[in-house]
Amino acid sequence: MSRTMAPRYSHTSVQPPRRTDARLNRERLVAAAWEVFAEAGPRASLNEIARRAGVGPGTLHRHFPDRSALLTAVLRDRVEALCEQAEGLLTSDSADDALAQWLRAFLAHARANQGMGSALMVDEPGAPGRNCHQLILDAAAGLLTRAQQLGTARVDLAADDLVKIVVGIALSTAHRSDREQSERLLALILDATHGKPHRSK
Repeated sequence: MSRTMAPRYSHTSVQPPRRTDARLNRERLVAAAWEVFAEAGPRASLNEIARRAGVGPGTLHRHFPDRSALLTAVLRDRVEALCEQAEGLLTSDSADDALAQWLRAFLAHARANQGMGSALMVDEPGAPGRNCHQLILDAAAGLLTRAQQLGTARVDLAADDLVKIVVGIALSTAHRSDREQSERLLALILDATHGKPHRSK
């Protein structure tokens, strides 16, 4: 008599439900944290973040043992999205338009995430905030260098200059009502990137 064999499933072909749930919970927490931190700053209530994500405080702490770990995850998620956008813009027909589009996105990021980066910027070289700052610098450098090579951006301009200027605009136009002014200031900076370098006397 032949026995009916139960089907065998490879553990690599079917993702365990718990692993899927954990991944989804982490994604919900990061998304909710971004909203809450943008509204209330880096000292916002962790319980409120858990509530908006639809999980309990215990689930939040299992994924992120402290506030710094959650801030790091949120900031890195946003920065990686910016870097992906910059990479995609490197093949744009217009190097100037690509740089302008990315700087506008970076300005929106800087205004929405004020305080998060500085909350992670500590003296250690490997600090999370410093790592994210370097990613942003690299993204800006790629777009700026392309524009300089094509002769449409002044050669004495550095990526660090642009990043600091945009961050300065974000800090000086912190209120939501200042959005129009922030865009006007950025437009002035974009015009200046095409100007001829001034020789110091």
